[in-house]
Amino acid sequence: MAELVDFLVHLYDGMPVWAIPVFWIALVCILSGVVSLAVLIVRAGVQRRRGRRSPRSREDSAEAEFLWVFMVPALNEEVTIADSVGRLLEVEVTHKTILVIDDGSDDATGEILAGIASPELTVLSRVLPEARQGKSEALNDAWRYLHREVLGSGRYAGWDPRRVIVAIVDADGRLDPAAWRAAEHFAASERCGGVQSQVRIYNRRGFLTWSQDLEFAVFGSVFQLGRMAWGTANMGGNGQFNRLAALDEVTVADAAGRTGPWRAGRLTEDQDIGLRLIHAGWRGAQADDVTIEQQGLHSLRALYRQRTRWAQGSWQVLDLLGPSVGNRRLGVAARCDQLWYLLTPLVQAWVGLSVVLSVVFLAFERVRPEWSILILVLFYVFSAAPGIAGVLFARRRRGIVPVLANLLLAHLYLIYSWLIYPVVYRALLRQLFGRTGWAKTKREALDPAPEEGAA
Repeated sequence: MAELVDFLVHLYDGMPVWAIPVFWIALVCILSGVVSLAVLIVRAGVQRRRGRRSPRSREDSAEAEFLWVFMVPALNEEVTIADSVGRLLEVEVTHKTILVIDDGSDDATGEILAGIASPELTVLSRVLPEARQGKSEALNDAWRYLHREVLGSGRYAGWDPRRVIVAIVDADGRLDPAAWRAAEHFAASERCGGVQSQVRIYNRRGFLTWSQDLEFAVFGSVFQLGRMAWGTANMGGNGQFNRLAALDEVTVADAAGRTGPWRAGRLTEDQDIGLRLIHAGWRGAQADDVTIEQQGLHSLRALYRQRTRWAQGSWQVLDLLGPSVGNRRLGVAARCDQLWYLLTPLVQAWVGLSVVLSVVFLAFERVRPEWSILILVLFYVFSAAPGIAGVLFARRRRGIVPVLANLLLAHLYLIYSWLIYPVVYRALLRQLFGRTGWAKTKREALDPAPEEGAA
């Protein structure tokens, strides 16, 4: 013990005085990250063992108690919109309406939607200058239409908002036909305000798309399930289910005085609204038995652009730090977890800075070589632990060979994590300079459906 204390005391000997706090804070972040991950894995394991049993059939479920409203924001989605809407029409629920928001498309999106004949489908066409203001604005428009038209007259007039489930599906989303299973979470607790599906990538044909699929699997199976007992599982946008009464409780007004649940200008509107629902006393859950598939990105450039936007959204929600930490509806442990969750971009940026300084100091012989090697080892632990632990948990297999295979997969995933690490700094610069515009991700052409009777 004495040797360990002496080692820690002299850990940063020879370093510039100004750099010592940087490395001490980075060390605390690394150790805190490992502890946080361990806690979430244990809690996720408990949650999975306690997990409710899904009804054996739709008839045994509570889905018929609810009105399901599927909202699909669409801007120039001619490649995937027919596929996505067609799959929503196949979702097996009793009461259903689909609202597609054509947000000022100038491709064939409108024509394709006009050719889909279904009484369950309504297309809301937005035009400039109101159109193309962001996903939040498009969803708010659909929310206003839902109250004004769907619940205001016709077949579903007067339906109780506590029994309305609003599902957000991206225009490339392929929602599970058995999405009715999500109803069990809402039926089990009147305070369940949101349920997130397990997200998968359906066009896995290369290293990048395979890594994205694993990334979503780890996030859903570890971080989301680990937070379920606290009721703090967050929303992920695509495949997100919300109770309408919960959305109604967190409405805000935009610059034009129009109200809606989603805040304008938020690059990760799903993360933002998920946190605000928790602040309002609603609980968030993760569905382990409902999936939504979406397109992954094969282009590294497109992936950087997408993840920069997501990372900038994480910087934006730092304004919710105070309400999250001060949320008296949550216990101390849950609030600590919320704090750590919100500080993720700051922690990533700080630890990355310490690694860069370590390499620079080692190159210029400002520190002992073994010290910099230690920092690099700690960085490896920080970045590898979530991937390794997450892969082993999400892809549980018995036997030494599957475990070794999963370790190999985890390290391939680690390469992917390092590859996209710089987006946290790029996003920070964009946020500091007030740049919030973003280029839409181009969809990949769908594989042709196999011909009938083909082998």
